[in-house]
Amino acid sequence: MPAPARKLLIGLSPRLMRNLPPSYGFRNKTLQYLEQSMAHWVMSSGALVVMIPTVDALGEVQATDLSVRDYARSLDGLILQGGADIDPQAYGERPSEMLMTTDPERDRFELNLLRAFIEAGKPVLGICRGMQLINVAHGGNLYQDLVDGGATRNQHYIPARYDEHAHSLRIREGGWFADLYPQAQAQARVNSIHHQGIKGLGEGLEVEAWSEDGIPECIRSAGAGFVVGVQWHPEFHDQRFPDLLPGRPLLMAFMEAARKREQAEAA
Repeated sequence: MPAPARKLLIGLSPRLMRNLPPSYGFRNKTLQYLEQSMAHWVMSSGALVVMIPTVDALGEVQATDLSVRDYARSLDGLILQGGADIDPQAYGERPSEMLMTTDPERDRFELNLLRAFIEAGKPVLGICRGMQLINVAHGGNLYQDLVDGGATRNQHYIPARYDEHAHSLRIREGGWFADLYPQAQAQARVNSIHHQGIKGLGEGLEVEAWSEDGIPECIRSAGAGFVVGVQWHPEFHDQRFPDLLPGRPLLMAFMEAARKREQAEAA
């Protein structure tokens, strides 16, 4: 009897929290963490989740014998989760008053991590900020704010509603994402929790879906390998929102790519 396939190891990049309130009990410390919905969404596929602590040669803490390439070699795939605005200096622009909180240290770490996984041929899935990071890594840029930057009049981020805010999705006919969701073309809806978005598309990327006002909502590398970003949060598309696009087809496409890569390396 053949041995069962080993569980896939999926790396999740952490969010960072600084300047914690005294009630947290971590005076002058930084927390690196995963939001529960994201971890459980990935684990629902049967994979094991590994949070990747920041590895940054320019940071305050550095293990000299460890690099992002070690994680790219050891893990089967990478998911970049949401969070702070990307510092515009990462795509060659000056910060403006339109920005919310940024974290250049996290930007630097995740860009290096993303590039290491791509170089290793491992699949990458970017969620919200993660999609924007994929675009920046490919030479693209962002609207520092969609409304104030003139991209749309529609608010894509309403703090009081958070994951209850949603809009329709226009899917490119005949594309990869359309094949993934063949029944969803006319009625697809997703949540919307972002005030930034893609302005100039990065080299080698294709747009697979847009919001109703033309903002890119899903991008994919046209080259070999699995590098996909979505602007919404599929991990929040749960039983509370039966009208939203189910996240499982996207998750399982990522896992299938990770399994194929793992099998190719084992052969």
